Amino acid sequence: MTAQLNPRGDVAVLVPAAGAGVRLGPGVPKALRPLAGEPLLVHAVRRIAAAPSVRTVVVAAPAADVELVRTMLAPVAPVLVVSGGADRQASVAAALAAVPAGPEIVLVHDAARALTPPELVESVAEAVRAGHDAVIPVLPVVDTIKEVDAGERVLGTVDRSALRAVQTPQGFRRPVLAAAHAAAGDPLTDDAGLVEKQGVPVVCVPGSELALKITRPFDLALAEHLLAAGA
Repeated sequence: MTAQLNPRGDVAVLVPAAGAGVRLGPGVPKALRPLAGEPLLVHAVRRIAAAPSVRTVVVAAPAADVELVRTMLAPVAPVLVVSGGADRQASVAAALAAVPAGPEIVLVHDAARALTPPELVESVAEAVRAGHDAVIPVLPVVDTIKEVDAGERVLGTVDRSALRAVQTPQGFRRPVLAAAHAAAGDPLTDDAGLVEKQGVPVVCVPGSELALKITRPFDLALAEHLLAAGA
């Protein structure tokens, strides 16, 4: 059954999905890799569409696969599919340009975080709705972190109490994200980084263990296990 997005929602979600994902090994683009029989992108969009505030979803697909992705997602949710760019920033910019008038909260979400729960989408959107210009979900860093030099010699131990692991979706007031991309110079892999460079404060909210990024074969196996366990 196709999910019905909320026509009165105030949130647009951009999903850059044009990356190759070489760390998962050779084959189709990462967002189209299968997870429990369905592409990562299908899992991600299904969970986004289940968030009550979402009005619009725009996917930036590989240029050669736009029609394939459009057909693939049609049974999942009524999404817009556009051609992605040469890098993540270009793909996000292309998706942002395709957002119709209406939503004033824009979230950017990695298709590789395919198990992200709808509750996290809502949490980030609510923080923007409450008045913050930019919001990111984070988790505490639990591993000991060492600073090393070019020769892999330890220079010191980093205080992890001030460190956070960043996830997506990242949320922004629409004009803030648009201005950051318009002023972008060197490509960044993190939209909050673009906003930070404009001097805009970025606020953190608690992330989710389920919003893990599927980057390596191990991550894919872990996601398979979590799905089998009912995630």
